[in-house]
Amino acid sequence: MNWHNIREWGIEGKGWTDTERYYDRLPARARDSVPEAVWNLSHSATGMATLFESDAPEVWGRWAMKSEEFNEPNFPAAGFSGLDLYTWTKKGWRWVGAGHEVKGAKHEQAIAREMTPKRRKYLLYLPLRNPVESVEIGVPDGASFTPITRKQKPVVFYGTSIVHGAYASRPGTIHTAVLGRWLNRPTLNLGFSGNARMEPALAELVAELEAKVYVLDCVPNMSADNVRERVIPFVQYLRKARPRTPIVLVGERPYTNSWIRHALLRDEKERAREYLRAFKKLQAAGIKDIYYIDGTNLFGDDNEAAPDGSHPTDLGYRRMAEVMYPVLKKIA
Repeated sequence: MNWHNIREWGIEGKGWTDTERYYDRLPARARDSVPEAVWNLSHSATGMATLFESDAPEVWGRWAMKSEEFNEPNFPAAGFSGLDLYTWTKKGWRWVGAGHEVKGAKHEQAIAREMTPKRRKYLLYLPLRNPVESVEIGVPDGASFTPITRKQKPVVFYGTSIVHGAYASRPGTIHTAVLGRWLNRPTLNLGFSGNARMEPALAELVAELEAKVYVLDCVPNMSADNVRERVIPFVQYLRKARPRTPIVLVGERPYTNSWIRHALLRDEKERAREYLRAFKKLQAAGIKDIYYIDGTNLFGDDNEAAPDGSHPTDLGYRRMAEVMYPVLKKIA
């Protein structure tokens, strides 16, 4: 087996080069400006991916992670700590295999085997939560291997634990990854579980990224007061820094069981009203290229897309992608 360290050619979904660790999502200087929880969560390689071409009949992964915690309740090891492989076909990106048998912080396994030898383009996603130390791709001796890099501007997502990947079965099934494949464009994931609250420090960091589109999906982590106080300044700062980059505001997604939990439903509706009100104020103030996605049906309308009511299954993520895609297709 010939092993190829993906650091040799680089990864997609990393916004800064001046990071404390190679697979961190925020620059080292952010430690002193962002909330401690955001900093700690930034060590996940969520959304990062790499591309290559090979005619190998099998593809292996060898990767090391920081934590011996491989999963969480409702969050499978394949998503939390695994790799996920797709290949390009006439029908677009199609799933090939996953590193789903994680049993240790250092792990090696076949991602795909017994494939007809043919030169293909591959896309490999990194683990959603377990901080990554190293990743290598293995192909048999004699098989070709060519790294690929894309120069397109990414779609940048900033948001909650949902954006951060809970509870996807694999890294490739979260909506940010699905949308990246449908748009055939890199994505950059700044999901911070429970801690996406549109603080000014995050506005400054997000504005540093040269994006094709910014997608802001923070409402589930915010109180109505947070929404009133922070949404407009956040967007104004982003627009001043990036005058021509489209900004998409994603509305509140209801818990799948809030229909029977009246206090929860009341809070959801209040946040949703305040968020839509902020969007309309931004429009009235002359902010251009700003879009709003109604979150009412992000999980569908059958109450079946989240094991805990809040965080989607793969079905929920697919539905989120389907709601967001028409808007992003026009502007990305």
